Parts: sequence; C-alpha cells; structure tokens
Amino acid sequence: MACKQMIFVIAAALAVAFLPALAVGTEHWVGDDKGWTLGFDYAAWAETKEFKVGDTIVFKYNEPSHTVAEVGGADFAACNKPAEAMVMGTGKDRVTLDTAGRRWFVCSVGLHCQNGMKLKINVLAADEGAAMAASPAPGSPSVPPPPPASSLAGKVQAGLAQAVVAVASVIVAVLVF
Repeated sequence: MACKQMIFVIAAALAVAFLPALAVGTEHWVGDDKGWTLGFDYAAWAETKEFKVGDTIVFKYNEPSHTVAEVGGADFAACNKPAEAMVMGTGKDRVTLDTAGRRWFVCSVGLHCQNGMKLKINVLAADEGAAMAASPAPGSPSVPPPPPASSLAGKVQAGLAQAVVAVASVIVAVLVF
C-alpha cells in the first residue's frame, strides 16, 4: 500500500513539473527558414499561422542589414517609423505576444518596408484559438486543424506531452496491478 501511495506522490509531482511546460506558447520564427529578409511575402506567411497570447515571434536576420520596429496600424500602412518606436537590431529579436489584438512590425532600414519587409499579425486570446477551431461558424465549411508546429519549441512541447502521457500510463498500470 505504501508503494502505491509513493507512486501516486511521484505521479503528482511529475504532473506539477510537466504540465506548466505544456502550456508554454508556440515560438514562431518569422519567415520560417527564410527569416526576416527582403523578397518574402510576410502577409501570406502570417495567414498560415495562428498567434495566441503567450506565443513568441522571433525575427532572425543579418544585422545591421535589417531592424525590427513595432509600430501602429497607420504607421504600418505608410511605412513610417515614429520617433518613439522601439527599434530592435540584434539579429535574433524575440517578441512575446502578451495581449490579444493586432500587432504591426516593419524594417526601418532604407526602403525595406516599402519593398514588403513588414508583418501584420492578429493575436488571439490564449483560449480563443481553441474555441474557434472547435466550433466553426454555422454554415461554414469545416476547417482542418493547423499543421503541427515546425519550430523547435513546438517539437519540444509535443515531446513533453508524449512523455507525460507515457509516465501517466505507466503509473496507472502500476496502480491497477
């Protein structure tokens, strides 16, 4: 009996340790393997992604060739970088999506923005994406689930989920016998 109680305590500790890791948001590498560069269609790229609060977007590029500036909608449309805009230039800039709503990013180097180096995304509330996928609007065709995350964070998250399920299965099997 003590052995079963010990296994239960270990299972609870594992659940507490691993479940928060499963809730970590997705890491989106802007432009996937192309990165933040000229000659890429960021509007089309963003349409294939679902951004949620808690996710992170990563802009990877060769510095000092490019920058990333977060701007408002009007400045995005005009390719204008206001004086108060924070400009990132590390070559691997990370932005955590901490609020729902629209976000706009531009390259502030030369005419890069005018040449298409800009990104507009819509960030969903953390639970909004799952609710939208689970219940499509009446009369609309069903939408297939998004493809699995291709980022390293997505792969780690999937691996952790499999590990938790495997550990839980072993614990249940031991408790039953």
